[in-house]
Parts: sequence; structure tokens; C-alpha cells
Amino acid sequence: MCHRLMRCSRCDLVYVSDPPGQDELAEAYHVSDYDSSEEAADAAIAYIAAMRPILAKLRQKTQVLEIGAGTGVLLELLKSEGFTTLVGVEPSSAAIGAAPAHRRPWLREGIFVESDFEPASFDLICCFMTMEHVQDPMATAMAARRLLRPGGAFVTVTHDYTSLVNRLLGKKSPIIDIEHMQIFSGASIRQLFSRCGFQDISVRPFYNKYSLKYWLRLAPIPAAAKASVRSFSAGTGLDRIKLAINVGNTMTAGFAPL
Repeated sequence: MCHRLMRCSRCDLVYVSDPPGQDELAEAYHVSDYDSSEEAADAAIAYIAAMRPILAKLRQKTQVLEIGAGTGVLLELLKSEGFTTLVGVEPSSAAIGAAPAHRRPWLREGIFVESDFEPASFDLICCFMTMEHVQDPMATAMAARRLLRPGGAFVTVTHDYTSLVNRLLGKKSPIIDIEHMQIFSGASIRQLFSRCGFQDISVRPFYNKYSLKYWLRLAPIPAAAKASVRSFSAGTGLDRIKLAINVGNTMTAGFAPL
């Protein structure tokens, strides 16, 4: 299930040629279920590990904004890294409802809107596995630059449709999804950051670390074979092993000019 996808010959972005409206997207995420707390925790741990070189370059670590915050698990880890003001925007009421009580004051339900925040008020803005879902990624990136203090960082994790695994899987890849309004390559995400005025841009492959159970759920293999492998791994306890795999994702960071 996916929309009709086009590729721009100038910036290399793959995008939906006729996307749904902002109100339709907001309603779809508002009513969606949330069933990935274990995977979200695994992802947040991997994000923090990959972000530490970026965090080390920040002039200060006070205020952080996460666009697409889920249950706020990443915000909790960023608190441990020294951030004191934690703000997350999350359109899914189910995700916020699944958050522990102490995280809920950090979370705001809804679609990210720049005017809800003061300009130049954040040291770090994170947008992980969310840029594919927004209606206008350049508008989101430009808003992030305006909301950052000088020297602050905007960090994203996005799918890379040019990666080996996604080229091999083709339309069977999980990135070909009806929720994705655009899909980036390393070249297109770098160009986005550059056009929006970010400096010291880095674009690096990102290794996701999840349990074997999760990887098997995503594997594009016949249902009968998948059921047998999952049953065996569950019976032997192998399904709980955590594996770090590069499945074609990219972490990109850019800093607001001083």
C-alpha cells in the first residue's frame, strides 16, 4: 500500500505526487494505535549512542524539542545527557496515553507548528523517522533552523531508498509505505539541510538495534517460513537477542549558524 511516487531529477527526493492534506494526515495519526514501546526504547538507546559526537559539539544543553516524540522515551534519555527543558510534539493520542505519567507533562498532542514555540529557543531539535511523514519537509527543516539558538543542532534519522537493502527489496521494502509522503537518499537529505542554511552538515549510515523478534516480523519471507523461524527462536530464547543492523537508514545533523 503506497501512494504514487515520483523522483526529482534535481534533488533526488522520492515524493508523493498527490499527497493528502494536512488535516487528513493529522486525523490519521491522531486515531492510530500504538504498539511499539519495546522497539521505541531500543531505537532511543541507539539514537543516543549515535548522537553523542553531535551532542559534544553543542554550545549548551538546556532545551530540546523532539518532533514525533512517541512516548517520550528519547526525551528521558536526553535528560540523562544534561537537558533540563524537555518538549515533545506527538500527533498520536495512543502514544501519549502509553507514556509513563512522569513523561506526559513533556508531551504536546498534535502536529508540529512552528508558531507554538519562541524563535531561537532550543539547543537541539530531533526528528527521527518522522521527516517522511510530514507534508513539507523543507518547511519543517526551516522551522527547526529558526527555532534553534546559534550553534544548536537539528538531527534527523531518515530512510535511504538508495541503500543496498532497499534496492534489493524494491517495492517489498518496508519504506514503501502509505504513511510516507517522501523518501530521502543521502544526497537529498544533505541538499535539504544545505538549502535551509545549516552548517557543519554530517550524513552517516545509522545502525538500528532491535531484538531478533522484531527483525523477523519485518523480514520479507513467506508467512509459513516466518512462522516456523519465529516459533523456533521464541522457544530457544534467541528472539530476545539484540542485533545492530544497517537497514538503510541515515542520521543527518546540521548546526544553526553562530
